[in-house]
Amino acid sequence: MDLQLPADAALPRVTDRAFARLAEIAEMTGERKALRVAVEGGGCSGFQYDIRLDDAAGDDLVLEKDGQQVLVDPVSLPFLQNAVVDFTEELIGARFVIENPNASSSCGCGTSFSI
Repeated sequence: MDLQLPADAALPRVTDRAFARLAEIAEMTGERKALRVAVEGGGCSGFQYDIRLDDAAGDDLVLEKDGQQVLVDPVSLPFLQNAVVDFTEELIGARFVIENPNASSSCGCGTSFSI
């Protein structure tokens, strides 16, 4: 699927809570890494999120606040248009989550979706 990003496309947004968690991770580890949010083929619904600490590449979109960065590669960007990157703490654990209005359905695991 080759999605083209319209000129008036809304970029993904990162919540203050997600940026704050990145700052906590940097403080705990003593190392400042960016959070990479990517979309790749796979999972039980066709696409899945790959969320990990990483270093920036030359063509990444960099969303930044208070020295913390979230990275999105150009291939993933059309799939994440208008999405919200957040951090949540629940009984089952704490994790970064993506609220994606482009997903027509998602899996119960929270990392797999379809368009």
